[in-house]
Amino acid sequence: MRHLLDTQTLSRETALRILDVAEDMADTQSREIKKLPTLRGRTVVNLFFEDSTRTRISFEAAAKRLSADVINFAAKGSSVSKGESLQDTAQTLEAMGADAVVIRHSASGAPRTLASSGWISAGVINAGDGTHEHPTQALLDAFTIRKRHWGEDSRGRDLEGLSVTIVGDVLHSRVARSNVWLLTTLGAQVTLVTPPTLVPQNVNRWPVDVQYNLDDAIDNKPDAIMMLRIQLERMQAAFFPSEREYTRQWGLDSTRLARLPADSIVMHPGPMNRGLEISAEAADSAQSTVREQVANGISVRMAVMYLLLAGDRDQAVKGVDR
Repeated sequence: MRHLLDTQTLSRETALRILDVAEDMADTQSREIKKLPTLRGRTVVNLFFEDSTRTRISFEAAAKRLSADVINFAAKGSSVSKGESLQDTAQTLEAMGADAVVIRHSASGAPRTLASSGWISAGVINAGDGTHEHPTQALLDAFTIRKRHWGEDSRGRDLEGLSVTIVGDVLHSRVARSNVWLLTTLGAQVTLVTPPTLVPQNVNRWPVDVQYNLDDAIDNKPDAIMMLRIQLERMQAAFFPSEREYTRQWGLDSTRLARLPADSIVMHPGPMNRGLEISAEAADSAQSTVREQVANGISVRMAVMYLLLAGDRDQAVKGVDR
């Protein structure tokens, strides 16, 4: 694996390989000493042109637990804020000897431009680009669903026969796009539930069922329901009458939570708008995987960086208790 830029072009074989290595990495995180020497001497740069807390910290923790050197680069307060181009920034990182660049950018396609430009020889990991994709989020979501459904017997398993309902602001969500492609590649049936004003124009080319009524979708008893954050910062117009009306029609409250099957899981990529798209009762319920998703994100990102920089799974699992 040279780069991780999206899930749309990710093969089932590669996706399962990442998830299985992530299982091995997760095993190491239950030890007293969580650090592995795997990427000692390698340099990982977190290149964030957009604000981030969870994703940046997760990538930093993952790299450090693999013993890599980490450089955190934020656009604010850097030469980028003075007008430096992506090309000049990339060439600076190349001169510093970066082995991998984790990039988050407001422009869709920026990670692919970086990976294909020839400006830098490092591996590139997309940590979210515009409204395009967020592949490691989809991988950690798939890992979480697989773990909850199959338990300790999840290695090598896909998501065949499972149903996942994704609810909310699909139009602005790179998380939704990455999940649609990855979950369907792994065999899951995906349903989108969204206000009509927040449906992407090209959704008819996506391998999904689109619905507008959350209560009807809950009646179909999904194995997992994923609530998306309303991205008010990306909205330049009124996409729904009011926040109260949105919550009434598309929010997961305690009443809707009670109607879900007991083994259905509740997911959210974070950060959550409690009381808007998800209630505190749903977010903190036993069915919620919100905290698991955060923990699983470290294992998944460790797996991605390992496969990007070090090689095959057989080497990855040396010294790992199975």
